[in-house]
Amino acid sequence: MSRICVVRQLYFPLDGRLRREVDALILAGHEVDVVCIRRPGEASYEHDGLLTVRRLPLQHQRGASLVRYLFEYAAFLVAVTTLVGALHLRRRYDLIQVNTPPDTLVFTALVPRLLGTRVLLDLYEPMPEFFASKFKVKPSHPSVRLMSWLEQISIRFASRAITSTDQMRQAFVARGARDEKVDVVLNTADEAIWDSKRYPPRPREPGRFVLISHGTVEERYGLDTVIRAVALLKAEIPGLRLEIFGEGSYLPELRRLVSELEVEDQVYISGQYVPLDELLQAIAAADAGVVAMKRDPFRDLTHCLKMFDFIAMRKPAIVSRTRSVEEYFDESCFQLFRSDDPHDLARAIRELHADQGLGERLVRHADSVNEPYRWPQQREFYQGLVRCLVTASPSIEQEVVGGVRVPEASQQH
Repeated sequence: MSRICVVRQLYFPLDGRLRREVDALILAGHEVDVVCIRRPGEASYEHDGLLTVRRLPLQHQRGASLVRYLFEYAAFLVAVTTLVGALHLRRRYDLIQVNTPPDTLVFTALVPRLLGTRVLLDLYEPMPEFFASKFKVKPSHPSVRLMSWLEQISIRFASRAITSTDQMRQAFVARGARDEKVDVVLNTADEAIWDSKRYPPRPREPGRFVLISHGTVEERYGLDTVIRAVALLKAEIPGLRLEIFGEGSYLPELRRLVSELEVEDQVYISGQYVPLDELLQAIAAADAGVVAMKRDPFRDLTHCLKMFDFIAMRKPAIVSRTRSVEEYFDESCFQLFRSDDPHDLARAIRELHADQGLGERLVRHADSVNEPYRWPQQREFYQGLVRCLVTASPSIEQEVVGGVRVPEASQQH
């Protein structure tokens, strides 16, 4: 049995990728310590079988200023470096996994790394593009160049790195990372949770057409575009309804927009995360899911997890065009529309509403194309990668089974 410590500056088990990875490690027989931050009401320490969760008394403030972000990162970095170092001296971990952002969290594994323990860096987001997008600065800005430098020294410090799309991997390599050091583990849905057999899709009903979106509510997720599209269609499609489940800093703006466009009867906003069972029932009862990401250099490299949630739940999805989406899926899988364009989104909704067979075809094609991306395949590759690291295998590539690694997107179709 190997001991593994996983570090993430977010909440567990709320963070889906972290939860899937931890479950995969435990399934493979590893003893896992998770070090993360704590939401109000959560226990600071939990132990259950092979899993131990240690939550620090820090919180992530969404929509915060740059100064607040830097304070959060610095406080977490210092606290976790001290804690992980002390735990390693006492418990001797076989592997430290650090999930970004930020990339420099990898240095929380400094003490174990100096003592010979391998470090796996999970590059969840490309920090230079994320920073430029969030703070509205150009790629040439000194702060973005600094992010690129920090990204590269973080990858060099780690024994191995994984990321969530081939587009991100290409960006890391283009900036200087060794090609053979970075692999892709797609951030897809855990079908043990997003289970369309336990929550079967509700058939279409006359006079009713429900769209649904779930997750964090921030400007970049494009929910304002969806609300504007609903306003364009409210007189044309009787029974049209949009349901938004989640919380975030953009909620006040969305509520203002709903009032301004007079679509209170068509738009429901929960304003908070709801119990998972309630969310799954709502998705099963909806007619289509919406993923309306605003397009920028950051979103051209990343995927939005809810896209895979809808595939797993066998719901037709209306998805905004980005490079990363179109290089994995095509128009046979999703009802695609131009990002940040409510008129083109209204067109996509109108076509889906008018043709029930279209939704059924999209579900079938998305399910077929998604087959190599499903979590069981991604989990197997991830577990093999971890196995090689904890056993100090000289060549991880020798233990990769053909068909598990995600091939280049251009080879998918």
